[in-house]
Amino acid sequence: MAKKAIPIYLFTGFLEAGKTQMIQETLEDAEFNDGCRILLLVCEEGLEEYDPARFASENVRQVTVENEKDLTRALMAGLATEYCPDRVLIEYNGMWSLDSLFRSLPDGWYVFQQILFVDATTALSYNANMRSLMVDKLQDAEMVIFNRADGADRMALHKLVRGISRRARIAFEGSSEELEYDEIEDPLPFDINAPVIVIADEDYALFYRDLGDELESYHGKTVKFKGMVARDRQLGKRAIVIGRHVMTCCEDDIAFSGLVCLFDREVSFATGDWAVITATVKIEPHKLYGQRGPVLYATDVAKSSEPKSPVATFY
Repeated sequence: MAKKAIPIYLFTGFLEAGKTQMIQETLEDAEFNDGCRILLLVCEEGLEEYDPARFASENVRQVTVENEKDLTRALMAGLATEYCPDRVLIEYNGMWSLDSLFRSLPDGWYVFQQILFVDATTALSYNANMRSLMVDKLQDAEMVIFNRADGADRMALHKLVRGISRRARIAFEGSSEELEYDEIEDPLPFDINAPVIVIADEDYALFYRDLGDELESYHGKTVKFKGMVARDRQLGKRAIVIGRHVMTCCEDDIAFSGLVCLFDREVSFATGDWAVITATVKIEPHKLYGQRGPVLYATDVAKSSEPKSPVATFY
């Protein structure tokens, strides 16, 4: 018998960012807290505490996890058995890796919604000094809420988010406690509707991510960019992988982000060569991806020199 699907409402952010207040208000909402069994998992205890007396239903069970090492599959499986929740709300510790949570989830539990809360007065400092933690919380967030945003540099905060995620909605909350949604236009630095989509050296990381997010939008398009070659014997002599090393947040996460490129003839490129490629993109299955993905069909190629910054970044 298949496990029952249990949605998780995941609230992330650093200490005193406003997670507790939002969860409290959510559990006071009778439309959300309608009498179903709810597990509230608290992984961070701040100055503000929950007031169960104001919850719309008494069917909320609160459990505190004090240490990241305690967040195990055994613990979570035990909670699933003991409480049999219909919904799970998690106030997650901003200093813990989300991988610790994801590895511990019982079968059938899935993240339905992920919201990141950030203090606008400290966001840029956190990003400068603990960027890996900021990236960890931001890269999969559906919404980012900056509170204490009166007088904040909204453009800088907008760029902070867009340097990591193009899909997250952004909202600002000031002293009025009303959410103002970010309306800053954020066009791509290249024209996806051009006859040839030319990708500048500094824009490869954005191109690669957007290609992954919007696969079908690129089907049939022609692209031109400079990349480093990687050869793979299983691809044969008429194919290469071409791309760039991409750094998301720090040197530890640098990884080669390449695309399969096919030719109508044998090519003599070696791993480590640099080339400027012009190719038509087709979204189709390929064994290197193990699923449908962007396959480039080269129309022109020329050897090139290494760019000034060989590692591509989002900022």
